[in-house]
Amino acid sequence: MIKPSTRVERRHWDAGLRFVVGADAVGVACLSGPVLAAAVVMPPYGRRVVGVRDSKMLSRAQREWLYPRIRRRALAVGIGAASVAEIDRLNIYHATNLAMARAIGRIADREHTLIDGRRVHGLEAKVGPYTAVVRGDATIYSIAAASVVAKVVRDRLMDRLAARHPFYGWEHNAGYATLDHRLGIEEHGVTAFHRRSFARIQAAVLGEQLEFDLSAPSLAETPAVSVG
Repeated sequence: MIKPSTRVERRHWDAGLRFVVGADAVGVACLSGPVLAAAVVMPPYGRRVVGVRDSKMLSRAQREWLYPRIRRRALAVGIGAASVAEIDRLNIYHATNLAMARAIGRIADREHTLIDGRRVHGLEAKVGPYTAVVRGDATIYSIAAASVVAKVVRDRLMDRLAARHPFYGWEHNAGYATLDHRLGIEEHGVTAFHRRSFARIQAAVLGEQLEFDLSAPSLAETPAVSVG
């Protein structure tokens, strides 16, 4: 397993920067729920939280254990989200970048930001200087810490939504396209928290409409009504 390091952060700390932000987003591939991002500033040259990894490499219990320790150790934490309506209106790529910008924007004293992924057109104008690192959540400590924070916050949100919509298994699948989630959609339809711009959800909605159309009586099947 790859262990994230502070090698990249140290280059900025050595240059005199104190507030170096790590940022990551989660929930991008889900069929339901918002996309959520976190931004985290860890203390320069500080002792690292043992066990911090890319959130995808950790169990939920491990993430929940790490979450309060990251929050206590961090100099600052910012959370940002893009709603299902924004995902459907903007598309998931732009909505993810919006959530990321919102999270980073909540770190008022930021001096440089490290984000997971590739460079994003126009992001620098919103958040200031930043560096994009492919697989940064696996290799850069502050980005990995942000991925854990974002995942825990989003999972807890999906738990609350699952209590209101209990047929989709969101409390354990977090909105991803697992078998129980897909079966829930087939049996109970879609909710206001499903991303209707996603092809799988569009197919489900189209299937509901088609089923309704087929079950409606046609003009030929409608019994004649005599008048007078």
